[in-house]
Amino acid sequence: MSSDDVDVVVVGGGIGGLSNALALSRKGLRVRVLERAQEFGEVGAGLQIAPNCTRILDRWGLLDEIVSLGVLPEHIVMKDALDGSVLTRLDLHDVERRYGFPYMVIHRSDLHGTLLRACRRAGVDLVTDVTVTGYEQAEDGAAAAHGGDEDGAAATHDGRRERGAVAVHAGGRERGAVVIAADGLHSVARRLLSDDEPVNSAYVAYRGAVPIDRVADLDVHTKDVVVYVGPRCHFVQYPLRQGEMFNQVAVFESPKALAGEADWGTPDELDAAFEHTCDQVRAGLPLMWRDRWWRMFDRDPIMNWVSGRIVLSGDAAHPPLQYLAQGAVMAIEDAWVLSEQVDGARGDWDAALAAYNAVRPEHCRRVLTTARAWGELWHHDGDKRLWRNGVLRGRDVHDYTYVDWLFGPTALTPGQEPPMFPAA
Repeated sequence: MSSDDVDVVVVGGGIGGLSNALALSRKGLRVRVLERAQEFGEVGAGLQIAPNCTRILDRWGLLDEIVSLGVLPEHIVMKDALDGSVLTRLDLHDVERRYGFPYMVIHRSDLHGTLLRACRRAGVDLVTDVTVTGYEQAEDGAAAAHGGDEDGAAATHDGRRERGAVAVHAGGRERGAVVIAADGLHSVARRLLSDDEPVNSAYVAYRGAVPIDRVADLDVHTKDVVVYVGPRCHFVQYPLRQGEMFNQVAVFESPKALAGEADWGTPDELDAAFEHTCDQVRAGLPLMWRDRWWRMFDRDPIMNWVSGRIVLSGDAAHPPLQYLAQGAVMAIEDAWVLSEQVDGARGDWDAALAAYNAVRPEHCRRVLTTARAWGELWHHDGDKRLWRNGVLRGRDVHDYTYVDWLFGPTALTPGQEPPMFPAA
């Protein structure tokens, strides 16, 4: 494809960017993806995919492949991190019956790889080694400027298509009827709509995915997602890759971050944060990757994601904290909703973007704010911890009050708030 024969330019080749490319290609549009790395790929370990996402993957014809690469767990079990006692659980077989689609867990790279293969089959133009530095409105469309400074000034920077080493507008602009910015937490395009900055939660995540035999002698659930919630920390465990791997995530509040120190979240803080947790948690800590960690940021919600023909998607629009396990899910939802609006608008891009902008920001605002509230709930200490444990133990296993709005097939009606956990 040349620079002028695509309908849509997608900036960012992660899960959100590829989802947009696939969804719009399925509507008959010509799509180019610009990825700054030298090859497409994902880092990290496991992620959870709720029924509101597996429903979309099924409609794209990808669910069987996704299931073959992941795990369909039996339960989500929440435990107290200090004493290891069970607080509540979700029966995931019942969840599938209720919502029509499964709850599953998968390695992030496996989900990304499935989307990438689907994009290749759909004929998406996949271009790597292109760093987008600015966005511009253009006649009947928009452009992504790359290979230069913050103002888009030219510099030598060759983009490479998968089909061979092909220079793509070194220091140039990629134009389309629409440019979708799926460029993540530190989105360049977001500056067109907001001068906000990422919000530091002062929490840090350590991850570790290991062969299942590494946990054979530990007291773990090999068919469940288990979440240990504790004072200013939590610990998550679940299987991956058809049970051949075991994934763990350790999250804690960093004293160094709270003190304003630059070097925060270090392994000594990890060990100190979980020093008083139960045996099951402490037994898993030596398996964490200790040479890398992820600092937990989100952003305050913004209610406008569209500037002319430039539109935000995924973490560029709504990076959440992880407590609802909806980050990747929301990015895929964005792609589905936008493609459906484009299809319904019959070529009227302005109408399609307006419809997308009328639906998604409000729903994702609810997810962002609810995730923050659940993080506070998980990390209670003292009397609040005892109160929380009592309320969770009193919950009926088939009570879906707090997830119907999230897992169901439709978004909430305008103005309706998601049910929040009662305040302590």
